[in-house]
Amino acid sequence: MRILTTGLTINAAFLQEIKEDNQELRLLFGQVSGHLCKISERLLYRRELFELVVRLRDQLAMHFALEEAFGYFNDAIDTAPHLSEKAEDLKADHGRLFVEVCRICDEAEAVLHAAGSMSDIAAVADLFDAFASRFHDHEARENQLILEAFDDDIGCGD
Repeated sequence: MRILTTGLTINAAFLQEIKEDNQELRLLFGQVSGHLCKISERLLYRRELFELVVRLRDQLAMHFALEEAFGYFNDAIDTAPHLSEKAEDLKADHGRLFVEVCRICDEAEAVLHAAGSMSDIAAVADLFDAFASRFHDHEARENQLILEAFDDDIGCGD
């Protein structure tokens, strides 16, 4: 279903499909998190951590590109600026989140090549935890925006 409101186009079905069906993204978040939770094995598996974080970065790049190209907002609107502003803020989050995941990749690579210490890997874990929290909050706000667009377009009914 494609929702067209005055000046705002959201391919809500496609955007929701991206969110629900991107199993690879969810799997990678779980793998990175699980890897970082194994404190006693962190130093032994530095290469695996780096490779997982790189895969996560690449998957996020695809996720954001799909949202923006096929499921996001084409035009700013005059009649419902609250949706336009939220949409623009969410799109801007993509760049910020991507920079964060790139930083995590850089830190994981530094740990890999410098035979990092436990505290270095703990710092990567802290960066990842903060990033994951911001990413999941971002996704929840996107879902909320989809619901608001539906409500504005078709009404919430009683």
